[in-house]
Amino acid sequence: MEGYSLEPNELAHAIVNAAADKKASDVLLLDLRPVALIADYFVLCDGQSTRQLRAIADAIVESLKEMGERPLRVEGTPESGWVLVDFGAVIAHIFSPELRAYYALEELWGDAPVVVRMQ
Repeated sequence: MEGYSLEPNELAHAIVNAAADKKASDVLLLDLRPVALIADYFVLCDGQSTRQLRAIADAIVESLKEMGERPLRVEGTPESGWVLVDFGAVIAHIFSPELRAYYALEELWGDAPVVVRMQ
């Protein structure tokens, strides 16, 4: 995509690393390219508290900003239990465990290849 310095796979791995640095749990990187047009990759992860959800989202935005990448938008709030950070080719979903189970994006996108899974 024009304006991006990182390739989508590099961007996705940078998001995974930023989430892992803030101790996100059940980090999952899905390759959506074979199954959808909305993005190349989804990163899904959990935070155990509102504070941790905020820390993960902030770390993703800040660490990617240092690499010259800015999100197109950030939606949701830590208080709601779901924060979405949209970088266009890569979308990060930061959930409370309850909302992740409720929305079950892994099942919805079950045909997408798993690139990374960190428990």
